[in-house]
Parts: sequence; structure tokens; C-alpha cells
Amino acid sequence: MLMEIIKDELLVIKNRYNDDRRTEIISYEGEIDLEDLIDEHDVVVTLTHYGYVKRTPLNTYKTQHRGGRGITGLQTREEDFIEDLFVTSTHQRLLFFSSKGKAYELKTYEIPEASRQGKGTAIINLLQLESGEKIEGFIPVKDEHFDMDMYLFMGTRNGLIKKTPLKDFSNIRKGGLIAITLRDEDELIGAILTDGKQEVIMASHNGMAIRFHEGDVRSMGRTAMGVKSMNLRDGDYVIDMERVIEGSDILTISENGFGKRTPEDEYRVQIRGGVGIKTMNITQKTGDLAALKVVKGDEDLIIINSNGVIIRIDVKAVSRQSRNTQGVTLMRMENDNHIVSVAKAKKEEEELKELEGNEIVTEASNEGINDEINGEASDGIVLPFGNESSAQGAEDIGITKDYNDNDTSLDRLLERAEAEDDNEDEILGENEEDEDI
Repeated sequence: MLMEIIKDELLVIKNRYNDDRRTEIISYEGEIDLEDLIDEHDVVVTLTHYGYVKRTPLNTYKTQHRGGRGITGLQTREEDFIEDLFVTSTHQRLLFFSSKGKAYELKTYEIPEASRQGKGTAIINLLQLESGEKIEGFIPVKDEHFDMDMYLFMGTRNGLIKKTPLKDFSNIRKGGLIAITLRDEDELIGAILTDGKQEVIMASHNGMAIRFHEGDVRSMGRTAMGVKSMNLRDGDYVIDMERVIEGSDILTISENGFGKRTPEDEYRVQIRGGVGIKTMNITQKTGDLAALKVVKGDEDLIIINSNGVIIRIDVKAVSRQSRNTQGVTLMRMENDNHIVSVAKAKKEEEELKELEGNEIVTEASNEGINDEINGEASDGIVLPFGNESSAQGAEDIGITKDYNDNDTSLDRLLERAEAEDDNEDEILGENEEDEDI
């Protein structure tokens, strides 16, 4: 009896709604692009000496005063250290360059994300490297650059340079492409994107630098060896190569953490192949030259030492001095550590907007990476870190305790603001002695 009732009710429903289907199910002829499903945001990509790579959100790193000790950037295995770092976007291509002069490609989102302390993923699991081949560096490239008259400008440790059209690298197979032919014991030290009309500056380990016009180097095929960039003295080798921007500063940093900014017009344009001019007064105290960067003053610097410790400072905190000087302390070295990598990042601006009622209202701004061509850098005020090891020396390294979200007493907040102002004055006072080095 019950089944008959159910049957009758279902027949009523069938007759009432027995119309044609209004939707049509068809097979999709296009392809779903994985990139469209991935949020685009700024990240820091790091590569270690033993080939571990990871990406970390840019806002993981906060700005500190120069002369601090920094925070741990990642936990590396024994004897490993961070060798290269870039600020880029999750949607950009990354061109990797190996010790054997080959180029490989990955999208940034294909690199697994890891925490600030994570060691990352072995690059050999992401790229098809040959036996004995090691990744020496990488650069972010936008898709539109391949349709423009752009060049890949490469330099080697022994002072050779080569310019190749970027479009020659638009389709890099999984096994990689030859980017430059290297002589025995030579290796690639860097690659930059140019439009064929730029000026380039190269620096050596012994503190020499040469600035020349890109037009001095003719365009060559991928497998060419290149031409001489600078005449190196015995035991010297090239450590960095950058595009020169008119009105910018040349920032130099030594292995022992000293650095300075020098106006770019103090570096005269020469013909490639010369010895160059002195870019820093190298002494036992400063150590040899570790990096040379072109900065405009609206960036932050991310500096890494051989122990994996990272510090982020405002470029404007670096003293502007002439070429033949030692500079000021940017990062204090301990236990034979030395600077291994320096990168630029967009300034991270987070400022006090309003104090009303019992709340502090702040506004954060992080504009992402600039780059027509290279990842460039950013600005921000000094903020406390509060990581697990900071309790030990908060006063030492110039960081103060963060605001307690549960304590919104107006009097208490004002007291804390005054305490931080006093602490900042003390930190700056400690570093005044460095300014006249």
C-alpha cells in the first residue's frame, strides 16, 4: 500500500516536470591554464650552495636598522649556506643558469613554498641536471620580454661577457639549453636582461670595477664563448655585474659586512677590456668585495651571511661615500661568517595611521616587485620581529617587543610608543661611530 502511494507521487512529479533539459553538457575544447588558478603575489626565492631552492612570501622579512644581527632565513644542512636570492612574482618565469653554461626554466609557482626556517627542495628534483652540474644563479623574466628587442647579457668568473637575444631562450626544453660555451675552469657569475642600449658595470673580488656601454659587445648566438670584459690581475675574479641607471648609486658590500653608496657618476665610462678603477678600499678589516648593486635609494637590501642569517635594511641607512673608502657596518659578522649574497626588494611601508579611542590603526603597503628587467626593491619603517630566538638579545640587535593585541589601554600604548622611540635613539647612537670610517 505504501509503495503504491510513493509510485503515484513520483508519477505526478514526472508528469509535472517532464520538460526538455535546458542545459547542454559538451566536451571542453580548450585547456585550463594552471597559472590562472594561482594567486599572484610577491615572493623571495632562495637557492643554497648545495642546491636547495624554496619560495617564501616577501612579507616574511621585516625591516631592521643597519648594524643588526638579522634573523634566521632558513635552516640549512651542515656546511650549506644561501648563495643566491631574488624577489619576484609567482607568475614570472625563472631562468636558471648552471655551472656548465646551460639555461633551464621554471615558473615561480612550480617551486614549492616553505617556511622561513625550511631548507627547501633540492633543485635536482625540479630540473634535469647532468652529473656534476650545479645551478649558479637565476633571474625572473616576464612573458612579454620575449616579444621585445631584449637581450640576455652574461658574464663569467674569468671576465668574459656575451650578449644573446632573449628570444633564443623562449622555448627551453626540460633538459635545458646551452647559454654560453665555457673554457676549462671558468663558470657563469651572472646574467641580466637588457634592451641593447644600457651601460653595464662589473666588479672583481679585489675591489676593482669597470663601466662600459653594452654596444661594445656585439650580439652572438647561444653557443658563442663571448669577449673580454675586464683585464683581471693574478688571483682576481669577477663577482658581480649590474645595469647602470642614471642618477643612481653604486652600492658595494664587503665580505665582513661593510658597505657604502657611491654616486654612479664617480664611475667613468671606459672601453671594455680595461683594468677598471677602484670601487672600495679593501683592507683586512673589510674583507674582499662580496657584492656590487645599483640602487636608487627607494629600496631595501636583503643581506645573507654564510650561516644562513638574513637582515633587511633600508638602502637610505647606508652612508653615501666616495669610491675609495671602506664604508660603514651593515651587518655584524661572528665566528668567521661572511656575506654570501645581497638582493634588492621593494620597500615595505607599514606606518602608524591613526590613534583614536583605545585602538591603534595601521595601514600596510607592499607594492610587489618592480621589474621591467630585474627584481628591485622596497621601503619600510623598522619593525620588531619577535621570533623564537629574539628574547636572548632584543636590546642587542635593536628590536623591541611587539604590541600585545590583548592590551589596548591607551596609556599603555603611549608608554610603549615612547619606549620604542628611546630604544631607537640608543641604537642609532651605537652606530654613529661607523659613519666616518
